[in-house]
Order: sequence, then structure tokens, then C-alpha cells
Amino acid sequence: PESSHLGDCPICMLPLPLDLKESAMKGCCSKMICIGCEYTNLKREFDDGLDASCPFCRHPAPESRTEAITSEKERAELGDPVALRQVGTLCILDSDHKGAFGNFMKAAELGDAQAHYQLSLLYHDGHGVEKDEKKRMYHLEKAVIGGHPDARYSLGCKEWKDRQHDRAIKHFIIAAKLGSDDSLAALKHLSARKTLPLLFVHTRVLWMQRKAHRGMQQRQRKKSVHIGSKLSM
Repeated sequence: PESSHLGDCPICMLPLPLDLKESAMKGCCSKMICIGCEYTNLKREFDDGLDASCPFCRHPAPESRTEAITSEKERAELGDPVALRQVGTLCILDSDHKGAFGNFMKAAELGDAQAHYQLSLLYHDGHGVEKDEKKRMYHLEKAVIGGHPDARYSLGCKEWKDRQHDRAIKHFIIAAKLGSDDSLAALKHLSARKTLPLLFVHTRVLWMQRKAHRGMQQRQRKKSVHIGSKLSM
């Protein structure tokens, strides 16, 4: 299956799931680890009596969320695009939209697709910056080029609104292939209304998404919740 803007888990080398609850960001190295590899590492440490550490760089695990955030901020100061984006997200949670804009802009300049997508949202809503449709579209298209499925879906919606139906359908197909549920739902809706001239397009997209989903489900990921519950006992 194709990888989205999130890329692959650096341990199992399978595409990271779009649901961020199924992966963990490590502030020590700015690597996103799938939940399967995360719990497999936890089980190994538990069975062997080892101290908790990052499954990728083996840096000792932070003792608190505050320590983890401090690590992210330190990496952001060094110009790590993933850390900059994470700090920007923290600013959003604190309603500091100007701070978020600054961090997202730095991350976007370093090529982070998610940061480009977040900037498109800020320009659309006028949070931390004046509304600007031209700049919104610029960052949205940059996010699309970076493989961001939600950005691709949004661009497809705009193309459909502009009556560029063929272009919109192509965007929906590509986004659905990357795992976008919204794009698949849009194609189902269009197929039901017989808007698509060829109904098999919907079937093919559904097959592609299922294939991508199966590719993301390695054995460790399927057992992660079970392992996690045992470790918490």
C-alpha cells in the first residue's frame, strides 16, 4: 500500500495508520512509532526487566508528559520540522494561534506536509493570521503534494464546487487510496446518485482502501490492545 504524509513506521516499515491514536510520537527523536511496535517494545522490556526506553533511539523514556514536551521543544529549537509541528499543535491547544502559526510556518518551510495543511486551516479560519484564500490554497496544494489525504479531499471538494468534476473525482480516488474515509464516502454518494459514469470506479477504490488497511495491520498491531491490557495489570 502507498504511504501517506505520515510515512512508514521506522521499525516495522509498514505505512503508519491515519488514526493518530494508533501510533505514538517520540519527543526524543521525533519518530512516530505504530502502536504495534510500541507495545511489542513494552512487552520486551517487561519480560526482560528492562528500563523503559524509546523503541527507535533507545533514549530513556520520559518520566512525565512535561519532560516529553520539553524534549519536543528542544528539538524544535534545533529546527526539527516534526518537533516544530508538534509544538505548533500544543500552541493550538493553548489557544495560542499566533504561536502555532509561527511554528507551522517554520515546519512548512522545511517541507512538513502536515504543517502546510495546518497553515491552510489557519488561513481559512483567520486564526493567528488574516484570512487569505490565495495563501490557503497554496499551503493546501503543498500538503496535497506531500501526500496528505485530508488535504487531497479538501481540494477535491473545492474542485467539485467549481464544477471541475473530473478533477474532483481524481482527487477523491487518490485520497481514498491513501485511506481517506471522507473521500470514499464521497465516491459512494456520487455512485449512488449515478453521478459517476462508471460505477466500477467506486468498487475499485473500496478495494484499494481495504488493501491499504490490510497492509497497515501487522500481527503486533492486531494484538497491541491485548498486550497493553496485560502490561497494565
